[in-house]
Amino acid sequence: MPPEAALLRANVSAPIAALLVALRQAGVTRIAEGRPLAQEVRWRIGGPADLLVEAESSTEVAACLRLARAHGVPVFILGDGSNMLMDSHGYRGLVLRIGRAMSALHIEGTRVICGGGLWVPRLALELARRGLTGLEHVAGIPGTIGGLVLMNGGSQRKGVGAHVRRVTVVTPEGDIRSLTQEEMAFSYRHSALQGRGCAITEVELELEPGDPAAIRREMIDILASRRRKFPKNLPNCGSTFLSNPAMYAVVGPPGKAIEEAGLKGIALGGAQVSPLHANFIVNRGGATSDEVLALIAHIRQTVHARTGYRMDCEARFVSAEGEERPAHDFTDAGRFDIGLLGRIAL
Repeated sequence: MPPEAALLRANVSAPIAALLVALRQAGVTRIAEGRPLAQEVRWRIGGPADLLVEAESSTEVAACLRLARAHGVPVFILGDGSNMLMDSHGYRGLVLRIGRAMSALHIEGTRVICGGGLWVPRLALELARRGLTGLEHVAGIPGTIGGLVLMNGGSQRKGVGAHVRRVTVVTPEGDIRSLTQEEMAFSYRHSALQGRGCAITEVELELEPGDPAAIRREMIDILASRRRKFPKNLPNCGSTFLSNPAMYAVVGPPGKAIEEAGLKGIALGGAQVSPLHANFIVNRGGATSDEVLALIAHIRQTVHARTGYRMDCEARFVSAEGEERPAHDFTDAGRFDIGLLGRIAL
């Protein structure tokens, strides 16, 4: 454990201690203290969280959020952690995980109801088995359906939001609400819930009947393409940068722009721009959040100087103090060790 992480654990605040007692009194049982977040996210980067709760129901999520608010403790909602960069210093607050304990799946005709923690590859497999079409493009995408809906994620420039009919959320105040597709205001890799601190606990989808064999073939083709193009052997968050339609029309996708700028394979410490696909930053072992942020800053500056386009991040950074925003917001604000930029190696 790095010295700063040990210091973090040594200074757990009185509000955290009081919240822990309150959570136990409320019957919350799946509580971990000081869990390294590197174990919880796909990038395998992140120091210890003061508290981590694996939620079991919408009502438990609501109770945790109300108690955290009452004790003045920041909360971060975590799914599978597939596009999250956690601070190497840890998290001073409560990490509330919507995972396997909330991963129920019910299919009635073309109506699909998913627990917010349902793993997307499992959903894709079940849809193929049932002959339901519309979400073939999510095949092979790691993460939970709650996280996918929050980001309106997908592939082939498609988004899951096109098939969402209703979303059950818990607000930061602990209120359980149901939102329609219109209220979610989906756009490319965006929804109305981003940055609002809400937890998605259930998703209702509406699909269309299709030919199971054709659906399976399309998913197999997508999975094969992902295996060829994307790094699988090293931890990563998926695509680091968003595809900008205006930039795409002139320059191409982010990976192409990064590669043509001569940045494919560059490294800083344990972090590296993947030699396989330049829009992926991989953790070769022991990478820190500052190293990743420094690479992001260098990539954005270099591509902007070359093309005139400034790429925004799909990856989101969560600071130790509880701020969560797209990673480029923190690089723009210089919220990383600037001195690392001079150590980037080709």
